[in-house]
Amino acid sequence: MFQLDKVPFFEQLTDSQNILVAGAGGGFDIYSGIPIYLNLKQQGKNVILGNLSFTWLSETTAEQVWPYCYKIKINDMDLSGRNYFPELYLCQYLEMQGIHPDMYAFEISGVMPLTRAYQYLIKEHKIDTIILVDGGTDSLMFGDEQTLGTPMEDICSMAAVYNTGIDKQYLLSVGFGIDHFHGVSHYRFLENVAELAKEGGYLGLFQITKEMTEGKKLSELVAHANKRMHHHQSIVANSIVSALDGEYGDYHRTNRTRGSELWINPLMTIYWAFELQSIIAKNRYYEMVKDTEDITQLHVRFSSFRKQLKEIRRNKQMPI
Repeated sequence: MFQLDKVPFFEQLTDSQNILVAGAGGGFDIYSGIPIYLNLKQQGKNVILGNLSFTWLSETTAEQVWPYCYKIKINDMDLSGRNYFPELYLCQYLEMQGIHPDMYAFEISGVMPLTRAYQYLIKEHKIDTIILVDGGTDSLMFGDEQTLGTPMEDICSMAAVYNTGIDKQYLLSVGFGIDHFHGVSHYRFLENVAELAKEGGYLGLFQITKEMTEGKKLSELVAHANKRMHHHQSIVANSIVSALDGEYGDYHRTNRTRGSELWINPLMTIYWAFELQSIIAKNRYYEMVKDTEDITQLHVRFSSFRKQLKEIRRNKQMPI
């Protein structure tokens, strides 16, 4: 009989008590973490939320608790006029469900400031486990692929969590096929998963469906945010929810993707689980960015790495 708790990822969480679930790539990535957040809460774990943020946090009423780190509350306001604040609407939705979340958001920075912000939360909440969640698959690009998607925010979060030295650190990737929109080769994604599996860094997969409580809540959350941020609807979150609803192919839930070709598919609702340390060990440019202090320095060093790269794994189509 198949048992979810026998998936290696969940087996490793058995003794975890204080868990930080955080969005790796910023924006709506934390929304993809809500199914695992709800599941762990149901198990009786103490779980807090974090997210690398594209909101101008200094232009909100959120409380700055550490450099580059803000605590979000349901009555916070965006004073910038942008009306882009996914973390706030996530908090409001969870409060409507009777859940009072501890929600933190990180300003965009280099790796070292983000490392120090994570260290603050580890100490403040006695965190023993960090789970990063990526809405998409580009976090699994090692750096020598022909196209990498949009990896800057992902590697910043991954490097920061790795730098903290916390023993239990993981990455979940959900949304297989979404990064086709950004030119990512899913042939290379699967090749990298296989490479990680050889060395024990791949911890299995699990899937949500629309019938599951976690699937229903994710759909409700995305709809809640869509209504409040009409001009900033998430491509990734809406693609995953479209897949949950059984849509397929070139289906567009948001006008933001009109004019492009999407591949909405049932594999988008699968979560792929990994040991973060194993991914960092395979990442070709971690050493160049691990001590960056700001996002400009991060981009410059990453660009330098790509220019110096002598061998590139060209994009390939999956032979199916």
